[in-house]
Amino acid sequence: MIEIERKFLVIPDQWPQGQKKIQMRQGYLADQGGLVCRVRQKNNDYYLSLKARIDTVSSYDYEYRIPSEDGITMLERICTKTAVSKLRHEVLFGGLVWEIDEFQGLNQGLVVAEIELPDIAHPLELPPWVSSEVSDDYRYRNSALYQNPWSQWAENT
Repeated sequence: MIEIERKFLVIPDQWPQGQKKIQMRQGYLADQGGLVCRVRQKNNDYYLSLKARIDTVSSYDYEYRIPSEDGITMLERICTKTAVSKLRHEVLFGGLVWEIDEFQGLNQGLVVAEIELPDIAHPLELPPWVSSEVSDDYRYRNSALYQNPWSQWAENT
């Protein structure tokens, strides 16, 4: 499946709390440039996913549910760094579901909004609580935040 996703920074204290919230953790088993293999926990469920970047907003994205005990082992014993933790809020705006990721742990304080589009030309109405687009800034990808957490960026210390 091809995923078309754009990312935006969120204006502090202006974004709405989502009605649906998902507690997430994710760790990375492999990251070879544009190809990433990760294990992700969504509430009490675990998934193994493969993501291959096509361009700055598009990627092949495959996700498969795995047994909880396998997911726990991968996150806690196989992944070499602390998992990226976040609370995901799902918010409806402009007829689309925005995913607002409120990062925790080593990325505490970072809030990013993601929107998946049905196609690259789909018109997008930006909500008033987003600021700059960071779709093409590698540092804001979850795999990059796993390697270099937001709290360790010079401008955030």
